[in-house]
Amino acid sequence: MRKITLADVHDIAEYEKIREEFRRAIIALKKRRRVQVGDFVTFVFENQETVLFQIQEMMRAERIVHEDKIQQEIDIYNELIPEDNELSATMLIEIDDLKVLRQWLPKLVGIEEQVWLRIGDRHAVRALYEPGRSKEGTTSTVHYVRFRLSPEEIRAFKDESLPAVLAITHKNYRAEATIPLEVRRSLAEDLVLP
Repeated sequence: MRKITLADVHDIAEYEKIREEFRRAIIALKKRRRVQVGDFVTFVFENQETVLFQIQEMMRAERIVHEDKIQQEIDIYNELIPEDNELSATMLIEIDDLKVLRQWLPKLVGIEEQVWLRIGDRHAVRALYEPGRSKEGTTSTVHYVRFRLSPEEIRAFKDESLPAVLAITHKNYRAEATIPLEVRRSLAEDLVLP
């Protein structure tokens, strides 16, 4: 998948003119790229459009106007864009009650290390994760994971007759969810066979 370049990014004034329409489109897109696993973990699968939206929103919020600073944001967020043989997701721990969240975060240390994509009964792909999000005694509410698939696993993922399941096998949080067909079709577009 192609990375974002400066040419893709609107300056703040131009972005304001298209923001509402772009935002609506991204919200609809993210619905087709979201999977809830268990009671409070959600995966939002990233692509070029979702990442561009995040860059534009960061520029808007932080009032970033200089090209070198914009390029820094692009470089940071481009890390979320999957390669042709990958699926990339932001994993969110979503607990609205702050007291409950504070109780759970220490229990979930290392959760990002126990994330799997299972395809049919032959393929189990362990998520690669960004280190440093879990620290001794607590974890972040946001993790970045990616699933690197072999050509055989890509073919299996695109075969809708085989179930595709996201699973978390952490000792304090065990849950799985079948990836809905609409989401799976959207994700299959990200995967390119060599």
